[in-house]
Amino acid sequence: MTALLRPALSMAVMFTALLGIAAPLAMTGVATLAMPHQAGGSLIERDGRVIGSALIGQNFAEARYFHPRPSAAGTDGYDASAGAASQLSPTSGKLVEAVRGRLAEAGAAPVPADAVTASGSGLDPHVSPENAARQVARVAAARNLPEARVRELLAAQTEGPEFGLLGVPRVNVLRLNLALDALR
Repeated sequence: MTALLRPALSMAVMFTALLGIAAPLAMTGVATLAMPHQAGGSLIERDGRVIGSALIGQNFAEARYFHPRPSAAGTDGYDASAGAASQLSPTSGKLVEAVRGRLAEAGAAPVPADAVTASGSGLDPHVSPENAARQVARVAAARNLPEARVRELLAAQTEGPEFGLLGVPRVNVLRLNLALDALR
């Protein structure tokens, strides 16, 4: 029996060490060397202090800031320790009621889908350019800025698809709001 068990256990231990420890450590090392900013969490600093990550959304509720898409992560939303979708089906009465409420708050149609629906993780840091464009008038008025200046800033902060073909245009809300604060 040990003649059969010993090679099996040896292989299990060897592959656990190789694929469970050595390979992940090697990939982490390569990623840290090749892309240190991304491997470190894509942290964003202001005045030498970390204020967020380009990969994790934050809630901005003040009128002077662009607002992110709704979040289902945690009880108050945007809780990075509780990142997950709401788990509500498309036919869920609770989800339909939440979306209808957000539609009523959003105002005149058409309303971009990301303005009224949460992302899969609940922590998406991006909104569509259309969602951001709907917020320009509010942000410009709250900051006493010309709408044209805020639109220019929005255009400058709009990211295109990765490598020119993967994904859709998007706006990182934290970076956009930081650019707004820099206008002081």
